[in-house]
Amino acid sequence: MSVFNSTPVASDTCVTSATSTNIVSPTPGYTGRFAPSPTGPLHLGSLVAAMASYLDARAHQGRWLLRIEDLDFDRNVADADRHILNSLQRCGMHWDGDVSWQSQRQPLYEQALKQLAAQVYPCACSRKEIADSRLRAGSTASQIYPGTCRTGLAPGKAPRAWRLRVPDGEAAVFQFEDRLLGAQTQDLASEVGDFVLKRADGFWAYQLAVAVDDAEQGISHVVRGADLLDSTARQCYLQQLLGLPRPAYLHVPVVTNADGEKLSKQTGALAFDRGDNDVLQEALLPAARFLGLQMSPAVRDLHIFWESATAAWAQYLARQPAQQPIQQPHMSLK
Repeated sequence: MSVFNSTPVASDTCVTSATSTNIVSPTPGYTGRFAPSPTGPLHLGSLVAAMASYLDARAHQGRWLLRIEDLDFDRNVADADRHILNSLQRCGMHWDGDVSWQSQRQPLYEQALKQLAAQVYPCACSRKEIADSRLRAGSTASQIYPGTCRTGLAPGKAPRAWRLRVPDGEAAVFQFEDRLLGAQTQDLASEVGDFVLKRADGFWAYQLAVAVDDAEQGISHVVRGADLLDSTARQCYLQQLLGLPRPAYLHVPVVTNADGEKLSKQTGALAFDRGDNDVLQEALLPAARFLGLQMSPAVRDLHIFWESATAAWAQYLARQPAQQPIQQPHMSLK
C-alpha cells in the first residue's frame, strides 16, 4: 500500500456524476502546462501536479501544453519521455498542440543569456567551497552564494558556472500572489544569492529555461507543486530583466511518503502506471482526493471522471479564499 502523508488541499467539494457543469468563466488566452522531467516514469506525486494543472486549464476552458524538461542529461532515462506520454494518455489527459522538449530549445536560452550579459559573471566556486565560505562567515544558510566571484575570478581559477547577479536592498525583494497560498515574498539577496544560469559543462539551469519557455509558449497560468514555490521569485526576477510577462501562479501541496519525504524518484517512488493496472481506481481517484476533490468511488469511466473532477475543481476555485489554510491529514492510497 502506498501512502499520501502530506498537506492535501482542504475541501469538502464532492461531485458524483457528470451532470455538474459548474465551470469557471472562460479565461481568454488561458494557457497552462505540465512540464515533467524524463528521469523515470510518472509517480503519484507527479500525477497530482499534472492533474491540478490539467483541471485548472479545463475548468478555465483553456489550453494545456506538455513540455518535457530534459536538460539534466546526466539524469535522463532512456524512453522515460515516451512512458510519460503513454501514462498521460492512459489517464485520459490529452494535451493541446505538439509536445516540446527543452533539449531542442537551447538556442532560446543562449539568446536570453546574451541579453542578460551585463548582470552575468563567471563563477569558479564548487558547492563545498560555497558551504565552507558561508560557515566561516558564521551563516547557517550554507548554500546561499556569498558572492565570492562577483568581482572576478581568483588567479588560476576556471569558470564552473555563470551566475546572475541579484540586486541589493529593497530591489531584491520580490512579491507575487499565489492563487492558493496568497501573498508570497522572498528576498533574493538574503535568501538565495546570485544564482546559476548555466554550468561550464553546458547544462542550462532550470530557472532560466523555465522563464524563457513559459514566455515563449505563452503560458498564462502555472500550476505546479509547492516544492517549486521557492523558485518563483527567481523566475519573476528573470522575467523582469528579460521583459517577459509574469504568469499567474498556483502551488499545490506535494505528496510525501510515510517518513515525511517528498515522493520522488530519489525516495523510491514507484510508477503509478504499470501498463495493465486500473489507473482510475489506483491513481486518479486517490490523486483527486488528495487535491480535496471528494470523488465518488463508484466512478468507472474516465470521461465521467474528468467531467466530474473539472466541475469539482471549478467549484473549489470559486469559493475558496486565496489564503485558505491547508490542513495536514494522513491519507492512504489503496
